[in-house]
Amino acid sequence: MPLLEVEDLAVRYDKASILNGVSLTVDSGEFVGVVGPNGAGKSTLLRAISGLVRFEEQMKRGTAGDIALEGRVRFAGERIDALPAHEIRKRGLVHCPERRRPFRELTVLENLLAGAYLSRSSRDNQRRLERCFALFPQLAGRKEQIAGTLSGGEQQMLATARALMFEAKLLAIDEPSLGLAPRVREELFSAIGRIHAEGIPVLLVEQEVAQVFKMADRNYVLSQGRIIAAGTAAHLTADESLRAGYLGL
Repeated sequence: MPLLEVEDLAVRYDKASILNGVSLTVDSGEFVGVVGPNGAGKSTLLRAISGLVRFEEQMKRGTAGDIALEGRVRFAGERIDALPAHEIRKRGLVHCPERRRPFRELTVLENLLAGAYLSRSSRDNQRRLERCFALFPQLAGRKEQIAGTLSGGEQQMLATARALMFEAKLLAIDEPSLGLAPRVREELFSAIGRIHAEGIPVLLVEQEVAQVFKMADRNYVLSQGRIIAAGTAAHLTADESLRAGYLGL
């Protein structure tokens, strides 16, 4: 049984269809990539899986611009598509959103502890802090610094570390390299690789196709709200039409 199973997921904002019957799986221990052009629906996919689209739907119900979500999402054998986002998070499905979004007025340490708000164990919190600082040494030296003053790369590291401050059974990361310099992207992807090597499955949404293909066991190609291809990097790059039209390789 897959750890994460998405079946026929559809999201519509008012009359615009963002996702149309998307299905994918992530197995225990797997690293899965989702790639595709801008506007393909990649971020909406992760928001739907993690319960954020459902939250938006409830907030806007009965107003102009209604949101509709259909389909099924199962995590660790449990159907979660009707659960609120915080309940999905409690189950260990961790969503690290795009554009980093730290609590800008808080320190690095306060941001990390905010990620552990569901935890009841100070011992676990300390252990996870030490792990985060080992993964991202830059943060250790800046733990008292206000998060809003960090560089873009450091803010992305903080967002990723914050996501790991409560038990993670699956880490879903949205466009972590967005707006980062090449050297910082390399450091970040190296840390994500180490997170996976520690045994945490990863679902990575990213436009850096070549980098994703180096890391992922399997990949999905999303375009105009639909999965148009799936497979290993070798399988996908062997298709010239995919390479030219969707992968930019």
